[in-house]
Amino acid sequence: MLNWDEFHEDDTVTAPEPSQAPKQALNQTKPTPAPKTEAPAAANAEVKNEVKEAAGSYQVAEADRIARAQQSLDELDIAAGLEELEMGAGRVEVDDKRMINARADVNQLVPFKYDWAWQKYLDGSANHWMPQEVNMNADIALWKSQDGLTEDERLIVMRSLGYFSTADSLVANNLVLAVYKNITNPECRQYLLRQAFEEAIHTHAYQYCVESLSMDEGEVFNMYREVDSVARKSAWSLKHTQSLGRPNFQTGTPETDQEFLRNLIGFYVVTEGIFFYCGFSQILSMGRRNKMTGVAEQFQYILRDESMHLNFGIDMINQIKIENPHLWTPEFQDEVTQMILEGTQLEIEYARDTMPRGVLGMNAAIMEEYLHFICNRRLAQIGLKEQFPGASNPFPWMSEIIDLRKEKNFFETRVTEYQVGGALSWD
Repeated sequence: MLNWDEFHEDDTVTAPEPSQAPKQALNQTKPTPAPKTEAPAAANAEVKNEVKEAAGSYQVAEADRIARAQQSLDELDIAAGLEELEMGAGRVEVDDKRMINARADVNQLVPFKYDWAWQKYLDGSANHWMPQEVNMNADIALWKSQDGLTEDERLIVMRSLGYFSTADSLVANNLVLAVYKNITNPECRQYLLRQAFEEAIHTHAYQYCVESLSMDEGEVFNMYREVDSVARKSAWSLKHTQSLGRPNFQTGTPETDQEFLRNLIGFYVVTEGIFFYCGFSQILSMGRRNKMTGVAEQFQYILRDESMHLNFGIDMINQIKIENPHLWTPEFQDEVTQMILEGTQLEIEYARDTMPRGVLGMNAAIMEEYLHFICNRRLAQIGLKEQFPGASNPFPWMSEIIDLRKEKNFFETRVTEYQVGGALSWD
């Protein structure tokens, strides 16, 4: 803002110092200034009067704004804001806190009812990382090499980045637009905010990989519209999660509460708990063979985040079941089992598409066995009957990657202290 005190009656323009002027100008004869006349002086006086009048008007307007602000504050006691705050309401009791349809104020974080939710928030915060911390130089050289990777290996990298780059955006959208507003427990909401940030980091990581490898960004990020096995998984996720984004949706009836629970199962158990596992195991297997080590390291960190997301989501689902047993009807259980089987089959189709031949010590048949094992685990985690008796885990090293807290990474480039505090327990 201008300071009007800086304007003086006798202000004149100061000529530049001789050292600042061109040399040829110094040799010229300085012209005789024309005699001053009264007209310019009168014009200057008129301009200054206008300036002073404008300043005065500004001060009046400023005073008027302050008066109106004070009047608004004086009237605040009858405004809707205080009604929303429920002035004088009792303090939050633990027994009033619930996952959905709670009576307690969602703005009061403590006292905690679900200590596990707060602990997961702390553990998630301790696991912070950023994509730029991962060195991609070896990946860039390998990707540019004519014979560094087979065509099957390149297909796996492209498909993985193509699916995940969009999948985590779909997850984040559902989390922010549907899940957060319907969960009425503040400590769970605190973790959901952390999860939303982690989803942003994951999308950033995929973009960082694509950019580092100089891939066609349009091809990768639009793959969910162009490749059938990728599109079908994305379409399934949207079908089972986007309905809660309706502006008029709210829980509170058995029908809407079941719809919300259905969303959580589709979101956590299938999209994050099944759809990610073929791609993760493929990329991490590549890293174990000292190929695309930077991409694999990014996926290693993402897998750990996603494992915590999955465990948190399952805890929420089971807590809602405990608090609302009338929702967990035999018919609903049958519907949920069907959803999980559908998700498993879609991931098997994706495995067949990305591995038309054996590669990286795995093939589509072995991956199908692994996905049957994962499906059984997801069903059991929410109290449903396993559907593939005897299915075993052909990739025990996947569990080891999740379980380790401090280790040299696959490629012995540096010691990675992934968790900076606390002790994680991976189920």
